[in-house]
Amino acid sequence: MLNNTHKPLSHLDWLEAEAIHILREVAGQCSNPVLLFSGGKDSLCILRLAEKAFRPGRFPFPLLHIDTGHNYQEVIDFRDQRAAELGERLIVRSLEDSMKRGTIVLKNPDEPRNKHQSVTLLEAIEEFGFDCCIGGARRDEEKARAKERIMSFRDEFGQWDPKNQRPELWNLYNARSHKGENIRAFPISNWTEMDVWQYIERENLALPSIYFAHQRDVFMRGGAIFPANVPLANGEVINQPKNGEEIINMQVRFRTVGDITCTAPVISDADSVSKIVVETATTTITERGATRLDDQTSDASMEQRKKEGYF
Repeated sequence: MLNNTHKPLSHLDWLEAEAIHILREVAGQCSNPVLLFSGGKDSLCILRLAEKAFRPGRFPFPLLHIDTGHNYQEVIDFRDQRAAELGERLIVRSLEDSMKRGTIVLKNPDEPRNKHQSVTLLEAIEEFGFDCCIGGARRDEEKARAKERIMSFRDEFGQWDPKNQRPELWNLYNARSHKGENIRAFPISNWTEMDVWQYIERENLALPSIYFAHQRDVFMRGGAIFPANVPLANGEVINQPKNGEEIINMQVRFRTVGDITCTAPVISDADSVSKIVVETATTTITERGATRLDDQTSDASMEQRKKEGYF
C-alpha cells in the first residue's frame, strides 16, 4: 500500500519555494541579470537560494557589489571569501571611482555615502548592460520598500515611480523591459528579519563576524551608538568622536551592515544565530529603525532615494 502521508511544509519551505521561483523567472525572462551581493545576511540568503535554484550549474548571472569605500573590512573580506568558495564571478564598482570621475560630489568628507550608491549602481548597469538587478530588500524593513513590487520596474533613467507599477496577480511576474530600462527583482520581499535569521539557522549559513556580539569601542551621538575610530583598508580612520563624546567599550552586534558612518550597532550578548533568533523575537524596534541612521533623516528619505535609482 502506498503511503500518502506527507510532511507539511513549514513557512520557511513556502518562502524558499517562492524565492526560488522568482529567481528562475528572472533567469527565464531577462537576458543579462546580475545579483547584488554585499556580504550581508540578506544577500547571503539569496546566494543559498540561487544555489538551490541553479546548482549543479553555474549561476546565470554574476555578482555585483557597489562598494562605498566605507564598508566594514570584516564584511568585505567575507564577501570575497564567499564568492571565491562559490566559484562565481564578482564585480566590484566603487563610489571612490565615481567621485574621481566627478559623477559623485560629497558635501563634506564625513557625509554618509549610502544614498550616493545609486549613481555608481546606474553607471555599472550602463557599463555591463544589465537588464535586471536581483536584490535582498524586504518589505518589512521600511515603508517605502513595502510599496514596491517583487519585480520593480525602473525607467531609462533608473528611476522608480511608486504610482506606476505593474500588477502581480496570482504570483505572475512581468520582468520584461525595453533597452535602457531595468528591473529590480526582490526574491525575499515577503520575508521578515525573523525569517532571515531562522533560514540562516536552518541552512547553517556562515556570516561576517560583526553580526555576532563582540566588544567594540563606541560613542553616543543623537541617541544612537556609533562605532569609534574604525580603520579602513586604505589606512584612513573614520567615525572619530567629537569633543565631549566619550569612547566606551561595549558589547554590541550589528543587525544590518552598510556604510560605517550611518550603520549603528545595538547592545547585545547574542553570540550565536540561535541567540539572535530569540533576541529578534523580542525586539520592538525595526531593523533599519534601530540601526540605519540615513533612513531617519525624514519619513520619505528611503522613498526619495529609491526614486533616484537606489536598490
